[in-house]
Amino acid sequence: QVQLVESGGGLVQAGGSLRLSCTASGRRFTSYFMGWFRQAPGKEREFLAAITWSNGNTRYADSVKGRFTISRDNAKNTVYLQMNSLKPEDTAVYFCATNSRIFSIYPTEYDYWGQGTQVTVSP
Repeated sequence: QVQLVESGGGLVQAGGSLRLSCTASGRRFTSYFMGWFRQAPGKEREFLAAITWSNGNTRYADSVKGRFTISRDNAKNTVYLQMNSLKPEDTAVYFCATNSRIFSIYPTEYDYWGQGTQVTVSP
């Protein structure tokens, strides 16, 4: 059974940085796609970034391009989201997710989700 566990969230001041981690288990992920999403209260789940486990290809939402970086460590089955220059509007619960079919920006394409980690950015 696939399990995703996020960590690294917390409280940070505007302009600061955080690195989120997502460790995957239960499957060989070499052909999978991993995405990071976030959801703020009262808003829809928003795509942030995605990466292919096999060759590290990436894609980003325009809203975070240049500030956030997704990367992976295949040996550790872990995907990271480095977040710099954080803003109060980045406050949300951040989720990682994975699927084996498509390198997608749409949450509905992802089959497995972590429990989420809270990121709060103070002014």
